[in-house]
Amino acid sequence: MTALPFAPGQTLGVDALTDIERRVLWLSTAMIHHANRVRPNASGLKVGGHQASSASMVSIMTSLWFEHLQPGDRVSVKPHASPVLHAINYLLGRLDEKYLTTLRSFGGLQAYPSRSKDPDPVDYSTGSVGIGATAPIWGAIARRYLNGAIADSGSGRQYSLLGDAELDEGAVWEAILDPAVRELGEIVWIVDLNRQSLDRVVPNIAAGRLESMFAAAGWQVITVTFGTLLESIFARPGGAVLRARILQMPNPEYQRLLRCDAEQLRSRLPGAGPDAEAITAVISDLDDDTLCRAIRNLGGHDLDALRAAYAQIDDTRPTVIIAYTIKGYGLPTEGHPQNHSSLLTVEQFGELAASLGMNPERPWQRFGPDTPAGRLCAAAAARMHRDDLAPIPPPPLPVDIGRTPSGTSTTQAALGRTLLDVTREAPEAARRIVTVSPDVSSSTNLAGWLNKVGVWSPSERHDWFADDAETIMHWREKPTGQHMELGIAEVNLVGLMGELGATWSRWGQPLFPIGVLYDPFVERALEPWSYGIYAGGQSILVGTPAGVSLAPEGGAHQSVKTPSIGLEQPGCVGYEPAFAIEVEWMLLESISRLGRPGGSSSYLRLSTRPVDQTLAAVPTDPAARDRRRRQVLAGAYTLRSCVRPAIMLAGMGAMITETLQAAERLGVLGIAAEVVCITSPGRIFEAMQARRGLAEAPSWILDQVFPADRAAPIVTVVDGHPHTLAFLSTINRVPAASLGVTSFGQSGDLDDVYRYHQIDADSIVRAALDLVE
Repeated sequence: MTALPFAPGQTLGVDALTDIERRVLWLSTAMIHHANRVRPNASGLKVGGHQASSASMVSIMTSLWFEHLQPGDRVSVKPHASPVLHAINYLLGRLDEKYLTTLRSFGGLQAYPSRSKDPDPVDYSTGSVGIGATAPIWGAIARRYLNGAIADSGSGRQYSLLGDAELDEGAVWEAILDPAVRELGEIVWIVDLNRQSLDRVVPNIAAGRLESMFAAAGWQVITVTFGTLLESIFARPGGAVLRARILQMPNPEYQRLLRCDAEQLRSRLPGAGPDAEAITAVISDLDDDTLCRAIRNLGGHDLDALRAAYAQIDDTRPTVIIAYTIKGYGLPTEGHPQNHSSLLTVEQFGELAASLGMNPERPWQRFGPDTPAGRLCAAAAARMHRDDLAPIPPPPLPVDIGRTPSGTSTTQAALGRTLLDVTREAPEAARRIVTVSPDVSSSTNLAGWLNKVGVWSPSERHDWFADDAETIMHWREKPTGQHMELGIAEVNLVGLMGELGATWSRWGQPLFPIGVLYDPFVERALEPWSYGIYAGGQSILVGTPAGVSLAPEGGAHQSVKTPSIGLEQPGCVGYEPAFAIEVEWMLLESISRLGRPGGSSSYLRLSTRPVDQTLAAVPTDPAARDRRRRQVLAGAYTLRSCVRPAIMLAGMGAMITETLQAAERLGVLGIAAEVVCITSPGRIFEAMQARRGLAEAPSWILDQVFPADRAAPIVTVVDGHPHTLAFLSTINRVPAASLGVTSFGQSGDLDDVYRYHQIDADSIVRAALDLVE
């Protein structure tokens, strides 16, 4: 095994920090070793962990936590370095020893850092590559918004620790390029440039290109290439040729040198170029140990070089520190091209223990309180201490504003009207609403709301069209504006929503984020939005306009699969209203679940289809009206009732008009058709699961809308995939026909498009006749 590349420091402080660095390497490696080699594994499934990926981050994280972090700082740790974070928290006294043996076990330390599931402090959940890296950007905006519009939540840097391969994710560059980001001086990214991905050594990492791309986006770029030992060798006569040789050699060639002993290094390092003789002369008087340490003395593993890099951060613009590192630094697997998921053998683990002065039989040792390292740990813990938060309870909201829409309207238009109503009926709650959209504010009917509350900007900007009488939507940008407009990047949208929705737990101040985007693009944003929910971000996602009801737009803008998202997404309630009054009830209910422990997110699927609002037949009696409201929120209500139904027609959203038309025509044929309006398939499914003892949810809606003594064959119809409602037939085990959209859409008139997909009134009637006969 190659000797560990740690050189002792010259002062007590540096010696203590080096001791901590070694202990962090040991603990993070030992946690993974225990999970895979020691803990019983009855199933035989690979447990995993990432010893090499963790090792490359040890120096960076040791320096950051034990020398630099302040109480207001927040850090997003790259997913595969989670054992390093747990090791640091253990040395700081933030994690009990009992958890060190639970990595990736049920109820134990998570595979990747998790705010909601790990027992020790985690600032940002990571795991899905690219999403955790960008989260601190949106966290910085959320904190700035709080400070400008709600209350002082303090200040601090927002760090992202990410691997170089993570920069392949397009979401990273979408975030970097957003115009607002260049004003966020609290953002600091540290790139672990180990030049390896999961499968290989990356042949051309092009660090210079990365530096140029960050600089072009307005970021401060600090590159930490070599450590102090190697720099001292470069300073010798002829050292410049050695520097050039290392910088210019391909990544795989450099990685191969890490696997060489001193004799092989003396042969390979000079290369075959014209400077080979000069390089040989430079390294000839280095002893073997120094030569082996020097070739791996990169800046990302040199505490002095890292300290100097952190000192250069100017906090006036975002900063990226590109730190050259070695994957598996200090381990026998160091630099191996397939070391990403490899594990140390028992023998290698024993060798590592001997090199670090540790006992494999007693691996979980903290430093004594009177040792220099122990005192440094205690000082760091005291420096970073955060007082416990007492989250402010969200202000109350009405459950019903009381208006009964009439005439012809759309559910999309109802969104903007409801937001304006909330500003009048519940101003304290309205102060905490933040809307977000990717350049579709006007086309999703938010213009009135935007004119009322203004647009958020880190600094106030002059509105040059304020005196233009023909400008309907006014773009007043200020730090207190309640609408945030991003570029056409849905991933940015939901990333920001997640962090706005986490302020209640991160800084004790609840916000109510509502993101509005075209429904066909919900799927593009779904994975990062889902991850935000997993991390505790509570928000409302509004997809509009939806389905093939957006007929003239054609298949490119017609959503098919989105109706099932609310049914399937954990931590989320999905709604699809048929009438404007339902939008109001759903939105008020959804906002009331935000910004609190045990809260949840919501997804509203809205339409631009004009619908006669009198078809809703909203009861005028207050008690009956409230019963309707509760049923809407529970997932379904009976819109047209029969004494003895021969068929049940269950329509959702924009399809309620065709459903009612079909019921009238069946009535003319002497077939009694009951019409049920489905508002939330997910709520109905939860009720079914609860009735069967498989979930905790109310099931009363099944008795009121789907009573067994009135069971009848059922036709379901939805402007989306028919499987969304197909399960309804299992409530009473009746014959069923499920109508919906199963192919890409077509442009055309609404009647033509509905007929093409067989969700028109004729198709509903035919399906009902087939079941009845």
